[in-house]
Amino acid sequence: MTVAASQDRRWFGSTEILVVALIAMALAAGWLRGIVDGNEKLATAGTVFCGVFVQAVPFLALGVIVSGLVATFVTPERLARWLPDRSVAAVAVAGVSGAALPGCECGSVPVARRLYGPGSVGAAALTFMLSAPAINPVVLVATAVAFPGQPRMVLARAAASLLTAMVMGMIWSRWGRDSWVTRRLPTAHSESSSRWTTFTEAARHDFLQAASYLAVGAVAAAALHVLVPIWVFEHLAGNLVVGVVTMALLAVVLALCSEADAFVAASITMMPLIPRLVFLVVGPAVDVKLIAMQSGMFGRPFAVRFAPVTFVVATLVATGVGVAVLGAP
Repeated sequence: MTVAASQDRRWFGSTEILVVALIAMALAAGWLRGIVDGNEKLATAGTVFCGVFVQAVPFLALGVIVSGLVATFVTPERLARWLPDRSVAAVAVAGVSGAALPGCECGSVPVARRLYGPGSVGAAALTFMLSAPAINPVVLVATAVAFPGQPRMVLARAAASLLTAMVMGMIWSRWGRDSWVTRRLPTAHSESSSRWTTFTEAARHDFLQAASYLAVGAVAAAALHVLVPIWVFEHLAGNLVVGVVTMALLAVVLALCSEADAFVAASITMMPLIPRLVFLVVGPAVDVKLIAMQSGMFGRPFAVRFAPVTFVVATLVATGVGVAVLGAP
């Protein structure tokens, strides 16, 4: 009975829902096109949505392929053996090593939980959790494509994200408590599973989850262009503090995948570069989905302390690096 029920659930999972939705939209394409063409605001919103989504999908696909390979061939135990014993050195190594493991923030949380241990290992694990989804090559290339002709934006994002991760690692090594981590390790893949199964399951999970958040972000970007009056953006653009806080909070609420958030940020052309940089640095470090995942992986006592501090550090560091690298607005 249980096996039959399990098989029934597999027949109608997230992948099947996505396929059915795509088929339904394809069949209704003509009807939907007529509605959009007859409304100028909907046409503008559709153009923005398609521009953001279509540009981001190739990088999203590349990112989930790489994350699937990492899940298949890179063991957390091996990474832990490479870390130095000293906290400062371990944090620095973990921060820089994040660039070598492409993937989104959804995958970095469980890996960091498996790496977590007392002392310098814990600080390094949390540093890696923040740096990996923000400074890896896929994210930086996507940022360069989203902001053509603006290499300083790529440099600013990499520097601010790495600095945020290392500052949080040092804060944890000084004031963090192992007793705040109250959850046990998540269940690992079965050792009997083939590498192909591990790869496909990890890639499928990351793509479906990240694509859903990308779609939400693209809708939000389109809505900002159409629904928000231009004077609101003029007011935000004229006040750096208000603009920075607004974009930081928007990053937390939208919870975009780090492999696609640059295209959403690039589409918000009404805002100056520094608030958009804050959006790109805060998002991979702390958002609503990450807070929920950290609560589930590390425990609520950890999340309620770590997330607010990360938000403040990421916002301040991104603003400072933005002023230094991009110039005062």
